[in-house]
Amino acid sequence: MVDVDKAVVSRLKKSGKHFEILVDPMKALEFKKGGRVNIDEILAYPGIYHDVRRGDVIPASELQANFGTTDIYQITKKILMEGELQFTTEQRRKFVEEKTKEIADIISRRGINPQTNTPHPPQRIINAMEKAGVHVDPFIDAEMQVNKIIESIKPLIPIKFQKVVVEITIPPHFTGKTYSVLKKSVGKFEEKWLNDGSLQIVLNIPAGSQDEIFKKIGDVTKGNFKSNIIKRVDL
Repeated sequence: MVDVDKAVVSRLKKSGKHFEILVDPMKALEFKKGGRVNIDEILAYPGIYHDVRRGDVIPASELQANFGTTDIYQITKKILMEGELQFTTEQRRKFVEEKTKEIADIISRRGINPQTNTPHPPQRIINAMEKAGVHVDPFIDAEMQVNKIIESIKPLIPIKFQKVVVEITIPPHFTGKTYSVLKKSVGKFEEKWLNDGSLQIVLNIPAGSQDEIFKKIGDVTKGNFKSNIIKRVDL
């Protein structure tokens, strides 16, 4: 059941008029992003309004004229997909904050400081974003905003995207757990079993994630592994 006190308006402007519904903000946002959400979980009230707050319900004849149907659920889907969610200032601030952190994490994992070949901490990237006056859209995929933001913060911090090809050798006693950890963290990688039972792995990973992956391997092997950077590739 939708908490009416936390519900927000989703509004579509059509033919010079407003068509509004009262919705759960998070469920509505998930639906707009393509998530499979039941309309009953989104709607606070099963009605279409010119003004939700005043209770100005739109008659069926007007719905038919503007949407070609009087089906509340079909009209709701259209308003959600084509209209705008009227978030409160606090809700929007929270979404921007979450999206900013997501973008900073991506840049930190993929990018490095070319002067030291080490990743920038996410907070340093966030600070640079704030100083550069970067606009973060809370409703656009983080991946789609990364490149533009990189260009904005480059004058403030040295940064470039790079991949590293790393060869790692795991002693026999730790191969099982390490293999499982890397499959979850990296996915695909080259592997070769050596005559002594050791596992040799070649990873192709973002340079910024190297320290994180090495830490995971170190935790499993108690530091008993060998690594060798084969090459670095600038992106």
